[in-house]
Amino acid sequence: MIIDSHAYCFPAPDTLAGHPSVAAHLEFWQRQQAVHHQPAFRVRDRAPGDSRALLAPTAKDPLHLAKDVNFRVDRVCNRLVWTVAGEDYTKQQLPPNVIEFGPGALIAEMDHAGVDWALIHVDATLTKDPAYLSACVAAFPSRLRAMAPIDEWLIPTSPDAAIEQAVDAVQRHGLHALKIIPAYAYQRTRSTSFDAPEWRPFWDAVAQLGVPIFFTLGASPGSTDPRAGFLQELWTLRRWHERYPQVGVGITHGYPWRDFLEGDRFIQPAGMWDPLVDSGLCLEVGFPFRVGDLFDFPYRKCWPVLEAMAKHLGPDHLMWGTDMPFQNRFCTYRQSRDYIENYTTPILSPEDVARIMGGTAARLLGLKPNR
Repeated sequence: MIIDSHAYCFPAPDTLAGHPSVAAHLEFWQRQQAVHHQPAFRVRDRAPGDSRALLAPTAKDPLHLAKDVNFRVDRVCNRLVWTVAGEDYTKQQLPPNVIEFGPGALIAEMDHAGVDWALIHVDATLTKDPAYLSACVAAFPSRLRAMAPIDEWLIPTSPDAAIEQAVDAVQRHGLHALKIIPAYAYQRTRSTSFDAPEWRPFWDAVAQLGVPIFFTLGASPGSTDPRAGFLQELWTLRRWHERYPQVGVGITHGYPWRDFLEGDRFIQPAGMWDPLVDSGLCLEVGFPFRVGDLFDFPYRKCWPVLEAMAKHLGPDHLMWGTDMPFQNRFCTYRQSRDYIENYTTPILSPEDVARIMGGTAARLLGLKPNR
């Protein structure tokens, strides 16, 4: 059974998508386009551009948005564009010609690649609408599961409101997991740790919902070393899980692999795996969408860390994820399967591959084969 533990469905950026206004939704996209590592270019001649022009930083808010760039959706080419000094610019954070990605599009990709199940992830940039996500699942209930969106900035400041969102999404809309991105809370509140006391009321409540929680982690606030800062967040997650051992946990994206590169090779600093060893935490395995612009298929440069992950954490704590459709910037959906299933035989056994490609996610999500 092949399970993609990390896929998306989302409406277009110029729709409400659970936001108070279309403008508010577009602001999330503008911020994403400003900071994402994909290169910006000038539409007229594809000359390199600078997406930091989408920001107007202030002392209090380094991600404050520029207001005079006419950030918008280009419906002719299905991409996001903005204008600086009379010139239009864009970047392909989304794959070319993708401006929305509904459940039918996801299923078509899954059928073509032979994927049995997919877990729909959430992010405020894509959609905050639990009814939309529930409808995606209802359209294909034997193929899709979906996470619940939470306004993370409410958790430390208005925990009852955040709890209400989680309960409503799981119990009324029937969603199957929670997604937490602590950085959204760090950016909008004074909170500096998702395991701080002010987060406890939320955690105590959602731990009783009986669904797994997926964390998207970056460096801890104030860190000057992104590697050390990320490992610090992993240690925080381990301590958190020791308090809530009954909750299944997935770590979205795996490690921030670009921060662990020196030249064209990955480094593995001392203690890199220690936060996860014997922790019960599950880690996503997904390289094409993270480093597919740096390494070619079948991503042999990634084998040393994949082998280390299997050795230190065990394949039964690793789960394949693609970031679909974002991985289509660099490879096909089928190739995102093939690089593990057909090319890693020197480092992974068939049993290891089966766990990574579906067994771990099936256990975490309580899924059974469709046939």
